Amino acid sequence: MGGDGPRPEIWVVRHGETEWSRSGQHTSRTDIDLTEVGEEQAEALGSLLRPVDFGLVLSSPMLRSRRTAELAGLGDFDIDPELLEWDYGDLEGRTTAEIQNDYPGWTIWKGPWPGGETERAVGERADRVVASLLASTVSKVAVFSHGHFIRVLAARWVGAGVGTGEWLDLDTASLSKLGWYRGDRVLRLWNLVPGNL
Repeated sequence: MGGDGPRPEIWVVRHGETEWSRSGQHTSRTDIDLTEVGEEQAEALGSLLRPVDFGLVLSSPMLRSRRTAELAGLGDFDIDPELLEWDYGDLEGRTTAEIQNDYPGWTIWKGPWPGGETERAVGERADRVVASLLASTVSKVAVFSHGHFIRVLAARWVGAGVGTGEWLDLDTASLSKLGWYRGDRVLRLWNLVPGNL
């Protein structure tokens, strides 16, 4: 997992609360805004993010990620479609309990994913993001994305399978860091929510 190339530190931010994240509805391609609470969460992240000199800031194209970046004080970002949430396909907008009525025992980690993105496909997308981040020439990158995709990204960063993300719970408006230890890629910080220390 090591290498002799640049070793950027990746500050990964999950977007603030939306109506659907609050209700537990799976949200991938539905483009909804932050709630008032989500806006407050995003602003609180600014105290952690604004002092940092990021050489690159990336955001998912979705409004909830872009607004989180803007409200956190990092409005000068590039859009990266690879940072979209795991595509839930026909399960979009449904809660886990609703989905399990049709697919007993269902989780996003085990599937199925009718009309959506398979575990393999989302893992390959996360691998492309990791490769892009490793090719960066900056020392610090901020990434604004979504809950399940960030969990997959963290798993792939350390070389683990996509399913490892199942054990990486992630709150809205949380900060995590993907970094290095003696040349190996590691999780340096996970699921920090301002005010919840």
